[in-house]
Amino acid sequence: MASQDWMTKDFYAVLGVAKDADSAAIKKAYRTLAKKYHPDRNPDDAAAAEKFKEIGEAYAVLSDAKERQQYDAIRSMAGGGARFTSGTGGGAGAGFEDIFSSMFGGGGGNVRFSTSGGAEPDIDELLRQFGAAGGGAGGYGGYGGRRARSPFGFGGFGSQPEPIKGPDVVTSATLSLRDAVAGTTVELVADGRTMTVRIPAGVHSGQKIRLRGKGRPGRNGGESGDMVVTITVDKHPVYSIDGANLRMDLPVTLKEAALGATVEVPLLDGTTTRIKIKPGTSSGTVMRVRGKGIATSKKTGDLLVTVQVAVPRKLSRAAKEALEAFDSAMESDPRASLAQEASA
Repeated sequence: MASQDWMTKDFYAVLGVAKDADSAAIKKAYRTLAKKYHPDRNPDDAAAAEKFKEIGEAYAVLSDAKERQQYDAIRSMAGGGARFTSGTGGGAGAGFEDIFSSMFGGGGGNVRFSTSGGAEPDIDELLRQFGAAGGGAGGYGGYGGRRARSPFGFGGFGSQPEPIKGPDVVTSATLSLRDAVAGTTVELVADGRTMTVRIPAGVHSGQKIRLRGKGRPGRNGGESGDMVVTITVDKHPVYSIDGANLRMDLPVTLKEAALGATVEVPLLDGTTTRIKIKPGTSSGTVMRVRGKGIATSKKTGDLLVTVQVAVPRKLSRAAKEALEAFDSAMESDPRASLAQEASA
């Protein structure tokens, strides 16, 4: 915003604070108003957007001690109808000279001003004169080229608004376990737009994928925001995802668990593999089939097989008699030491 505009804009009124408000009060007022008028809370509201911009402009100046001093000085002169002339000699404007001398390092020897009325001053030209008088080749008495910054990018003398990245867009995608393992392409509808998105292999429920530049457009030349996709993976009747690994339960018979066996295990790709059950394997034992998990760009996981000894719910008379004979033939009680261990 040009410094000429400072004569007509009351930044204290914009933020609703007194002219002698300290920095804490100014910051508090700014945060309250910025939250109230933020574009995310007021979409498609032109009045709120303009108010939000005014709040940012006011805070950019009043939060900077040096710019606030310049602003207060210019506003005080604007209220008195100040007129500025170049040259030497005294005059009724000595009070204003003191103000600008303090602002620009005492370089006011070539500039004079008075309050005798006349055309409204060109403040930008006045500041350039003081920059030259103070020896600042950059202009504005050493302030040239510096840009006052606020969280919303509004600057001070002659600055351009800072680029602001656009807001992110949040959406979700639900995948089958097969698609989550292999990767897939899905169509997503977000923020009124339909787009095709590639989901990488190996995603899991709750994972967030950030797609750069697919959010809302930025402002003042800023880059677009991102699209954030939250993944949900449907349950599969056999397999589950554990990082880069797949997990599954493998039912085995009592005989296979007790005596050992080699059993066939189905894989997600439709093929099978065979694993060896050792004699005396109990339920809950985990066996690893290497390289049969999820293949990602970084590594390939394993298939973790949990043995579950299947206990029949219904038994024939012959099966019952066989189990009773088996139990009688057992030489040990699996709970023999349980009571003693429990009392330890």
